[in-house]
Amino acid sequence: MEKFGGYIYRNRKWVLMIWVIIICLCGFFALKLPSVLSGNGFEYKGEYNETRKLLEENFGHAKSSIILVFEKDQSVSNTDFRKFIKVTIEKLDDFDGAKKITSPFEREGMIKDQNAYGLITFDKKAENLSKEIEKLKTLLKNKPGLKVTMTGEPIIVQDLNVASQEDLAKAEMIGLPIALLVLVLAFGSLVAASLPLVIGVVSILATMGTVYFFSYSADLTIFILNIVPMIGLALSIDFALLFINRYKEELQSKSIRESLEITVATAGRSIIFSGLCVFIGLSGLWFIKIDIFQNVALGGMIVVLISALCALTFLPALLAILGKKINKLSVLRISDKQTSIWHKFAKLVMRRPVIMAAAALAILLVGLIPVKQMVLAIPGTDSLPAKYPSRVALETFQEHFIAEEKRDAKKVTVVLQTNGKVIEKNNLEKVSKVIDKLENDQLVNTVDSPFSATGITNVEQLYQLLNHGNMTMTAPITDYFIRDNQMLLEVYLNTDEHSAKARQWVSEWSEKDIGVKASFGGPIKFEQEIFAEIYQKAPYGLLLIMVSTFIILMAAFRSILIPIKAILMNVLSLGCTFGIVVWIFQQGHLGITPVDIALILPVFVFTLVFGLSMDYEVFLISRIQEFYIRTGNNSEATISGLTYTSKIITSAAAIMIVVTGAFAFTGVMPVKQLGVGIAIAIFIDATIVRMVLVPALMKLLGDWNWWFFGYKNKHQQDKRKKPA
Repeated sequence: MEKFGGYIYRNRKWVLMIWVIIICLCGFFALKLPSVLSGNGFEYKGEYNETRKLLEENFGHAKSSIILVFEKDQSVSNTDFRKFIKVTIEKLDDFDGAKKITSPFEREGMIKDQNAYGLITFDKKAENLSKEIEKLKTLLKNKPGLKVTMTGEPIIVQDLNVASQEDLAKAEMIGLPIALLVLVLAFGSLVAASLPLVIGVVSILATMGTVYFFSYSADLTIFILNIVPMIGLALSIDFALLFINRYKEELQSKSIRESLEITVATAGRSIIFSGLCVFIGLSGLWFIKIDIFQNVALGGMIVVLISALCALTFLPALLAILGKKINKLSVLRISDKQTSIWHKFAKLVMRRPVIMAAAALAILLVGLIPVKQMVLAIPGTDSLPAKYPSRVALETFQEHFIAEEKRDAKKVTVVLQTNGKVIEKNNLEKVSKVIDKLENDQLVNTVDSPFSATGITNVEQLYQLLNHGNMTMTAPITDYFIRDNQMLLEVYLNTDEHSAKARQWVSEWSEKDIGVKASFGGPIKFEQEIFAEIYQKAPYGLLLIMVSTFIILMAAFRSILIPIKAILMNVLSLGCTFGIVVWIFQQGHLGITPVDIALILPVFVFTLVFGLSMDYEVFLISRIQEFYIRTGNNSEATISGLTYTSKIITSAAAIMIVVTGAFAFTGVMPVKQLGVGIAIAIFIDATIVRMVLVPALMKLLGDWNWWFFGYKNKHQQDKRKKPA
């Protein structure tokens, strides 16, 4: 690594030139990234999608639809309201992007008192309707006391995209200035403080520009706009903080070149190992074959690689050119008093290791208590800020036109397939038995079918009606429910929305032999498949993360106990984090309206923070190891390591908390929960775990910390002088 540091020093100008080219190219494509992002990322190739295709291809269901919600004030007459609706619908004659436009006057019940709705269906997916939506915005105009609002999946998708971009800008406006302040307090000079931010911005630009090219081969979710900056800024600033701190330390007694070589050899090594831990953590998401997890794995792994590469090449090249000018524009005088404070704190922890470890464990265990009450849900319309017009309009539409027991969140769509036409008598008898079984199920509220639509319960009578009856009377029924050898059933459950019982119900019925081939779809089936995929595949990712982390840390520190402790403490601190998140969001504390926890949160926070928190583990233990190799005294090495790294770990944690915690002030709920969750996890890890629990356990375990298959006394015997 020292040779690599020397190479960067000699070729510093060429390295910077290459990075300038990378920044320009990637910056151009980074600006185009938002235009290729769409959807909430919850796409999964399962039975739900197959059933949806059946409905689109055979039953004529639209791929997507926009709901037009009309509203009037009490001061406006019904005549003027109907005139406004009529004129608005007539304007859509110039709109040629729709499959069908249904006016509120076409069906009974589409106009009620002060509200009405129309429907526009499309043969395109929701995420591909941006041009059509923009054209509709120019055609739909409000009047005093009268308004029309678009809602439905295509509008929700677009609004989530807009909200995510607004949230990113808001988080940056909050996080970056505070991060700069923390850096100034850490380094004392504006030049040194600005470098980590530069590295962070460069890493994010390079990553977003790189991710853009993956849009040609994969569907990218809008949450990439939040995840990449959240991880990239926090991690790259973390790396830069460690690197610059060590460089400034070495520069006090050595030349620029020597300082850079030693920094690359020590801090650079820590960056490689910690970056590898984060990379492995994110790679665990690849096991889950859902777009949003694949996207975050892709974006996260790329930003980790680029952040580490930037910290090991671009940053040293900058430092090689700046040299001792790194201390220019000083605004604060940094004294050694801070070091002495950490030294006293370290000695306090080491003097009372049992009490300190017990207190830390008690706090973490108390935080775990609410975890058992966690309720997970897939982010939907309620992910949007409460005042977004599309969300308000959808809630208005559901309140006035959809009975609570008939809402989509309680519906399971079933397509039955028979041998021969479904309206044949023997096939009607088969599907009638299926319907009877469904209606007799305790969790089923109603089953909409040709039987319920006609009010006929007798198979013989329905057979006569469908085969020999008045076609004018039966056409709407057959058109909606029947296609050749297929019959559509709509099953409504009497469970709560997003209920685990509902997911269990559809899972069990999907596997039952009911006498005919059945395909299950609808929102409940969608949720069941998403939950099942995560529950089945996440353990493999977690196993990969833990085993890989153990091997990496074991190789880095030549120790068995250190990686075991690191993994156990991470699991404990993350459990405490989830408990606090449940207490805040689900139980509705600190002014938060109670809301279920986003399904992505436990998986994302675990994979992200498990790796990110290893930064502190690697930073701290690496320094302790340096002193241990030098002295052979575990207690003295732990005190010295804690003394020299506490300030940098505290500063790094403060920045990560600020950068990720800034998303707490955003409007998209899953992103808000994710930002708060990561910030809490980092705070717990950098304070209770890294500053108290780790050194206390290091003291209690003594030289056993460094035992490694016959190499127990290697460090004690090695008296080579290493830089502190």
